[in-house]
Amino acid sequence: MQLEVRRTFTLVDTRHGLSGKPADPPLRKVAAVAIVANPCAGRYVEDLSPMIAASVALGEQLAQAAVAAMAPYPAQSYGKAGIVGLAGEQEHANALLTTAFAEPLRRALGGGKAWISSYTKIGAPGTPIDVPLASKDALFVRSHYDGMTVCLPDAPMPDEIAVIFCVANRGRINARVGGLALADARGEDGLV
Repeated sequence: MQLEVRRTFTLVDTRHGLSGKPADPPLRKVAAVAIVANPCAGRYVEDLSPMIAASVALGEQLAQAAVAAMAPYPAQSYGKAGIVGLAGEQEHANALLTTAFAEPLRRALGGGKAWISSYTKIGAPGTPIDVPLASKDALFVRSHYDGMTVCLPDAPMPDEIAVIFCVANRGRINARVGGLALADARGEDGLV
């Protein structure tokens, strides 16, 4: 199976400071989005493995878009999400967000051994989704627990799925709740 990509978006949010304190470097969040035709819309399909296999190419495409939009910054955190149009099932987005989809993203970003947090839902065009972010190298780095809200005014249509991959170049601005520092993480999911 090859997924039909109908549209792509790259959303960039760069914040230069917060609460009167400048951010150095600025916090850049990027959402790379693909709107794909849902091959299972309107019907029950038992075997979703063809969608899982097809998601590898989609992961490669979204990884390239995310890395390009992050320049000149390297990504330190990531997350993924999906919105299924009303003629589909939430499981259809989950089929596109498995490890098969995620591995090309990890390779493109370098490192990235930590679990990639995700969220999926069913929604009409314009339904917002909060994409969770966490450190790509050590899940327990609290400063990198964040998110990016994505709203696509005219997507997904009932027979589509919005597949979203988000990255950020740093932790939250003014993060100060303690916990494992990124510099102290050993790349073993935050365990020291």
